[in-house]
Amino acid sequence: MDAVVWIVLGVLLAVAEIFTTTLFLIMFGAGAFAAAGAAALGAPVAVQALVFAVVSALSLVVVRPVIRRHTRSALESGEQPFGVEAIEGSTALVLERVDAEHGLVKIDGELWTARPYDTTQTFEPGQRVRVIKVRGATALVWQDDVSSAGELPEARG
Repeated sequence: MDAVVWIVLGVLLAVAEIFTTTLFLIMFGAGAFAAAGAAALGAPVAVQALVFAVVSALSLVVVRPVIRRHTRSALESGEQPFGVEAIEGSTALVLERVDAEHGLVKIDGELWTARPYDTTQTFEPGQRVRVIKVRGATALVWQDDVSSAGELPEARG
């Protein structure tokens, strides 16, 4: 019976981790599953609790930092970005008018659908814009000329 309680606790912690994405609760879930294993082997409740505490603590101290280091983006870790991360921050040439409804830009020789980062802006063909973010297959762009556009969106309050 103790094993079932630990398994239910482990599943609840794993499900809760899905909603928090902090890699914190899942470590306690691993401890609960280890305690379930101890319970299945006939260990007393005190040993089960000790297994839970030790496995949870070791997971937090050893495993969590390794996982977090591997899940950081290339921009955060200082590595060479690739894929969508490489496009964010680059300049693009407007090929078709970019407004809140439609638009087309050329980024490093590739055609991308585009929308303005600030939906009140529009960009005409021939203008240079900066890619602020990529959502799906759509580039969110901002006027590239900082002196005429004012501050970049990250600096706005």
